[in-house]
Amino acid sequence: MRDTFGGVKTITKVPKSRLISGGGKEAVSIEKIELEDIDLFNKFSSPSANIKDIIETQFEVDISVRGNVLLIKGNENNARACGRFIYDLLSLYKTNVLITDSDLIRLAKLKIENPEANIAAQIYPSILVTPRKKVIAPRTANQKKYTDAIYKNDIVIGVGPAGTGKTYLAMACAIALFQRKLFDRIILTRPAVEAGEKLGFLPGDISQKINPYLRPLYDALYEMFEFEKALKLIETDVIEVAPIAFMRGRTLNNSFIILDEAQNATNEQMKMMLTRIGAGSKIVVNGDITQTDLPAGKESGLVAASKILRNIEGIEIVNFKGTDVLRHKLVQNIIKAYEANEIPRISKK
Repeated sequence: MRDTFGGVKTITKVPKSRLISGGGKEAVSIEKIELEDIDLFNKFSSPSANIKDIIETQFEVDISVRGNVLLIKGNENNARACGRFIYDLLSLYKTNVLITDSDLIRLAKLKIENPEANIAAQIYPSILVTPRKKVIAPRTANQKKYTDAIYKNDIVIGVGPAGTGKTYLAMACAIALFQRKLFDRIILTRPAVEAGEKLGFLPGDISQKINPYLRPLYDALYEMFEFEKALKLIETDVIEVAPIAFMRGRTLNNSFIILDEAQNATNEQMKMMLTRIGAGSKIVVNGDITQTDLPAGKESGLVAASKILRNIEGIEIVNFKGTDVLRHKLVQNIIKAYEANEIPRISKK
């Protein structure tokens, strides 16, 4: 029996069996997918593509290419789920949507957990295209919730582990809205607290002394703006990168403000920063409460703000999880291992 959909023919499984330890037999299925579209076929047959390897790893199957036919071999459930996934994936490719390796892994995990899941619904609209043509878009449901919250609310607090895209997506939103002339300035700030080591005396003027603390913000900025344009905007204070201490006493109007590494802000600093917001402004506060570098016994302003402000209209708190981590595939495993074996150093009152 064959079904045809958009140039793809799916052929029903061919059941087989093989011996396993103990003398029993394990059912093995082969799902066949016949590709009529050569462009779709090349996505799976190209030696330089990672697509086939990623899918094989995620579904624990073997995929071989015979002419224009994909043969998916594995246990019955895995082979069937993989066949459905490829079937959905090919329909996505026909729309010319950009799917990264990270997307592929995420969508495969989703399909494994829920075979009926609509993976097309998990590909979200782009926020920004960088000068190098990199498309920046939410990649998980929590990231989509976060960016929606940024567009909707004047104050957003993002809490979660490193690598979940909190700062990166906030920066993309800031630049996208700035380019649409909805804000006059972008202000990037963070507490100047060492991460477990003393940096000692730093030479140079005040901007050179604080530069190491603000480097992650510069890195994201230079990726999303043309370098020379970013420098010019910084020189004219249209984009301001400064430690949180420089915000005291100011009223920030028509500005998109990002407070990064907010777990290292004290209660006093957090209250001060949140009350700087002026007319036409928006502030996004980000941090990881498990990586606080404040002295022992000092409560993180991010922890307190997340409790105190959770029910105020116009403020939204978005919590990220380890499954939202989109850095190297080992980062999720590292975070899970630490969560299982360590008690986060969070001050309690």
